[in-house]
Amino acid sequence: MQNIRSPLQAQVVQWLVQPGEVVAAGEVLVIVEAMKMEHEIRAPQTGRLGELFIQPGEAVNEGEALGTLRAMAADDAPHAAAHNDAPAIAHTANTSAPRASPESSATRADLHQLQTRLAFTQDAQRPEAVAKRHALGLRMARENIADLCDPGTFTEYGALAVAAQSRRRSADDLVRNTPADGMVTGIGQIHGQRVVVMAYDATVLAGTQGMRNHQKTDRMLGIALQNNLPVVLFAEGGGGRPGDVDVAIVAGLNLTTFAAFARLNGRVPVIGVVAGRCFAGNAAFLGCCDVVIATKDSNIGMGGPAMVEGGGLGVFKPEQIGPSAVQHGNGVIDVLVNDEAQAVAAARHYLSFFQGAQAAWQAPPAEGLRQVVPENRLRVYDTRSAMQGIADVGSLLMLRTGFGLGIHTALCRMEGRPVGLLANNPAHLGGAIDADAADKAARFMQLCNAHGLPIVSLVDTPGFMVGPDMEEKAQVRHVSRMFIAAAHLRVPYLSVVLRKGYGLGAMAMAAGGFHEPLCNVAWPTGEFGAMGLEGAVRLGYRKELEAVPEGPEREALFERLLAQQYDNGSAIHMATTLEIDAVIDPADTRHWLLAGLQSGRIAPAAGPLSIDSW
Repeated sequence: MQNIRSPLQAQVVQWLVQPGEVVAAGEVLVIVEAMKMEHEIRAPQTGRLGELFIQPGEAVNEGEALGTLRAMAADDAPHAAAHNDAPAIAHTANTSAPRASPESSATRADLHQLQTRLAFTQDAQRPEAVAKRHALGLRMARENIADLCDPGTFTEYGALAVAAQSRRRSADDLVRNTPADGMVTGIGQIHGQRVVVMAYDATVLAGTQGMRNHQKTDRMLGIALQNNLPVVLFAEGGGGRPGDVDVAIVAGLNLTTFAAFARLNGRVPVIGVVAGRCFAGNAAFLGCCDVVIATKDSNIGMGGPAMVEGGGLGVFKPEQIGPSAVQHGNGVIDVLVNDEAQAVAAARHYLSFFQGAQAAWQAPPAEGLRQVVPENRLRVYDTRSAMQGIADVGSLLMLRTGFGLGIHTALCRMEGRPVGLLANNPAHLGGAIDADAADKAARFMQLCNAHGLPIVSLVDTPGFMVGPDMEEKAQVRHVSRMFIAAAHLRVPYLSVVLRKGYGLGAMAMAAGGFHEPLCNVAWPTGEFGAMGLEGAVRLGYRKELEAVPEGPEREALFERLLAQQYDNGSAIHMATTLEIDAVIDPADTRHWLLAGLQSGRIAPAAGPLSIDSW
């Protein structure tokens, strides 16, 4: 005989088994209640219930006996039950649950309610919106997220939100037509690493920023900042939404979302993706991103047609405001693609550079670098071929290709290790650095510095661009940004002079001076001087030249003096005087750079790092 004791101070609610009945081990005997919560007390072993000491409605102390249980062997229980000589006692009228609890095939009511509600957040419930979107050649927000994230890894936050418009629309209308309040947010994996993803849904209230999707954004930005998670934002949409009447606001200028978004700058990679129209508040978020990836049919502007017209500035179609050709050419768009599929692929590619080294890689043919620079020192060539020849095959991602054409910027890998690449462009202004190119290079240095990517600089420049027209563009301030950005680098910097290394421009490409990089080498085609050799001869030997009659004789003297200057400024002579570290076979370039990358270290950030939005 064993006493059944209460594990806590409680009140007996209901006996599910009556005296004389046989129970199996683990079967619920009695329900007790404490602090408004019901607790099940189960049979410790197979047996027959004996006398009840406490009846329903009575209180019991912790450890107090509720009744007795007479032990019996488990295999004897069915036989004993069949020949029970004790009088059968019927369950009392308040018995509400069966002694056995078989699994039910029916869905519980609460789970059914959730499943029904969640169904309305899915695209399948809005076939007309999906069809209209697809007819435009565009994808749904969730389609982009599914393509972006590793399969099955996206976990959505805030899916049950609806627009804050219950004072003007029915609950059913809001559930059906404003799912997720027009913004899908959550955490997924890209290349196996966690990333915060936020996507405005242009099929819900034109992808505008509602009060609740601002709250969702704040929540996700806080998670990203606290846990150092990268952020991918699909920014298509029309900006602030005036129709959310459930919240008592006048202008909504006390929102914290924009400050929170900007606070991510320099802390985690932030990627903005745009297809279609992106105006006002959506564009403000986009402008805070490290990189902007946009499709050719995109339009980006700080004000859409309604805002422009409201400001008395004229009536324009959306397609007339910030088309991709304009925004790519002026530097707003970093990566221009054909469609959303390419945009998502570019986002995954870009993010991979901030997720560590890759074990698998393929080196390009080293000998190809020997043919990059023409033997004719005046012949233009494409330094992007040098970039391709240095980077692991398939890893090169060019950035801001429509802007600052005098300098190429790209991310790549070398033996799987992420690296930033800079290269002068001799096809534009002979490689001279103008204000746009300097801005582009300086910001790129900040990007690599903030996120810990070493920088490799391929130098071929006659210097900074000069002339009255240039100075009207604040050239003095813009080009100096390169010196300042380089002076604050915490990452290894390596330079290779491909051909021309002249003046202050070459020094800026070498992190401020030829002994600032971890290594600074030149190809045999390298040529150096305080300024361009032709200009140096004309200025430095003006009297000698003017002393010779104009014509073939003067031209011959000029060529002889130029040859002397070229020989004096040759790469081998520069290495002899130790102004550079070595002259190398172009085919050995990767070897030199990899040795430098292995030797260099990334210093801890001395303080907060930031990346200019421009």
